[in-house]
Amino acid sequence: MRALPTLLALTAAAAFGGFAATVLVDMNRPLAAQSAPVAQVPATVTGTGALPSAVAGQPMPSLAPMLERVIPAVVGVNNTRRVQVSPFGNDPFFRRMFPDLSQERLAQSMGSGVIVDAERGLILTNHHVIENADEVSVTLGDGRTLEAEFLGSDPETDIALMRVAAENLTAIPLADSSTLRVGDFVVAVGNPFGFSQTVTSGIVSAVGRSNVPGIGFQNFIQTDASINPGNSGGPLVNLNGELVGVNTASFNLRGSEAGNIGIGFAIPSNLAGSVMRQLENTGTVRRGTLGLDLQTVDARLAQAMGLSEPRGAAVTRVHEGAAGARAGLRTGDVIVSANGQRVDNAEALRNIQGLQPVDTPMSLQVLRDGRSLELSARLTELPRDGASYDARLAGATLSDLPEALRRQTNRASGVLVERVEPDSRAARNGLRPNDLILAATGGQFHDLAGFRAALADQPDQLSLLIMRGGRRFQVDLQ
Repeated sequence: MRALPTLLALTAAAAFGGFAATVLVDMNRPLAAQSAPVAQVPATVTGTGALPSAVAGQPMPSLAPMLERVIPAVVGVNNTRRVQVSPFGNDPFFRRMFPDLSQERLAQSMGSGVIVDAERGLILTNHHVIENADEVSVTLGDGRTLEAEFLGSDPETDIALMRVAAENLTAIPLADSSTLRVGDFVVAVGNPFGFSQTVTSGIVSAVGRSNVPGIGFQNFIQTDASINPGNSGGPLVNLNGELVGVNTASFNLRGSEAGNIGIGFAIPSNLAGSVMRQLENTGTVRRGTLGLDLQTVDARLAQAMGLSEPRGAAVTRVHEGAAGARAGLRTGDVIVSANGQRVDNAEALRNIQGLQPVDTPMSLQVLRDGRSLELSARLTELPRDGASYDARLAGATLSDLPEALRRQTNRASGVLVERVEPDSRAARNGLRPNDLILAATGGQFHDLAGFRAALADQPDQLSLLIMRGGRRFQVDLQ
């Protein structure tokens, strides 16, 4: 059969997301004969936030000396994965009729990364840059290409950590991102559209940005520095050359058609550093919870509760033994602030909790019976192994619904089956990875804490309502 031609495509989110150029190559031909090398071009500077020519009568210094220190720490991240490509595209009938015509291809995409520890070779990038990769390599500013060791990633904050073994590396120090102010000048470095070591400049447009569609837990730095396809995972630095954020995406209702429109987002360095330390130590991220069921206070609920304004997260259930119960929270309380951050709705409180590690202290401002109270809590972690909930779930690893899935599907409740060990009791009972558990014999629930409460009585007959591939069905566990 005649080999399929090389295909070139841009992977792009319809409205929001990081981008990477993706190439599909024929496995039957030498790779070197198919893929054109990415052009190595000198650093270029563009941007929408123009630097002033002088400040307080003093000429503005050039960014060149700072960039000479920063650019060597920026790497290109090359993601290679094997995919099956059919000449019939996604047509299910012909794919079943002619399965032998499918061929394996190498899909290659490129993003950016930043070296944050030269001695240990630690590199930060985005989870979506290395997601589903079979192989990951990095290209240094001096042209060396090295195989990268994957240490872990956190889809919920879009942070991934890699390590390379090499000498003479350059790293960027992490700044305290909490000191950023709207109007501060920042510079983004990365590989947009494969043009390596491209520099763009701008200002901080907003801090603490959340409620961005399709992303998990959020506390973004918003900037008008251009963040284009391929910039994902690269550094956002201050004028001292310190890392204040990891570029993650741009917002554009027309996807990549309109190019950059001056709304880019970066993960603050304080959050990236916290996630990095957990990934380096354990390979995973542990998050704390208050153990509450919550409801957004809308106008009707505010009127019924006698509140002056429709704002806050109303507590509809306090799970026994959870952090919220130990703090003294009650059903009917309305949480309007957490650790000094305003809480306008239930999603805001879930986001604040989700960005904190286990055992983080939280100060809560609560409205109760017309009075304002200050309560203190310390976040706890619920077990994730199925056997801790019921022996019939042994072998399953459970988690709360990822925040990105909540946002994308508007599904506010349920539990996700992350993994199922082969030949385990959970597997024999019919559970599969990525199943959504929507309800159990004990009733419906919002999250792991609610699931645990629903199974507290260890029912003799345990049935689960499962959603798999858009279809709902019941599973009776033995």
